Amino acid sequence: MAGIRGKDTKPELSLRRALHRLGLRYRLHVPGLPGRPDIVLPRHRAAIQVHGCFWHRHEGCTFTTTPSSNADFWKTKFSQTVERDRRKVAALQRLGWRLAIVWECALKEEGADAVARQIVDWLVSDSSFNEIGSRTRQP
Repeated sequence: MAGIRGKDTKPELSLRRALHRLGLRYRLHVPGLPGRPDIVLPRHRAAIQVHGCFWHRHEGCTFTTTPSSNADFWKTKFSQTVERDRRKVAALQRLGWRLAIVWECALKEEGADAVARQIVDWLVSDSSFNEIGSRTRQP
């Protein structure tokens, strides 16, 4: 697991490029915010997390598989990740930040440009939370 990237993943990079093409400027992995969001748009007081469906357990997604060996270890690891995600979402919202979660499958199925346009639409809306993925769930 040492080779698993925590930042600058392919889905994250493709979304960042698409957002930049649309004229949005952002900061990356801001250390002062809970969970160090992948993309931070300070002008909009918004943060974007790009979640891998496997690691963050996107319910109903075909990419959310569980290894058959050492099942107890994986079950514990995944449940801790999901709980940590919930805590970080709540902490960001308590601080007054808007949050969008972009699932890896949305970037694969819809494309980064389409997802970036959805984010722009969300930024001009009044919604404090947005989840972009083919199968959505609330935190």
